[in-house]
Amino acid sequence: MNSIFSEKIIEQVYDIILKRKEFPSESSYVASLLKEGTNSILKKIGEESTEVIIASKNENIDEQIHEITDLLFHILVLMVNQGISLENILEEFKKRFGQSGLKEKASRQ
Repeated sequence: MNSIFSEKIIEQVYDIILKRKEFPSESSYVASLLKEGTNSILKKIGEESTEVIIASKNENIDEQIHEITDLLFHILVLMVNQGISLENILEEFKKRFGQSGLKEKASRQ
């Protein structure tokens, strides 16, 4: 069994979210959020984004870590809901790696 401190913790969380989608349980927060649909997930992402901003403005590192983790979790829920894999995101990072952010942004316009 993998340790919770594994470098692959994001993959493990993603896989659990996938399982909650495939085998929903009434007692699962993730299953209920997925059942409510995209708008509910987006609302949570908006709330968590705001909390990250507030924690950052307060310059509270512990609070920032907590809120960024919540935001990342809800982004993973959105990814599962939309059928976007971690591999999709990693491939996009690979495409952009080593490229100027300004140049990459200009290529999308």
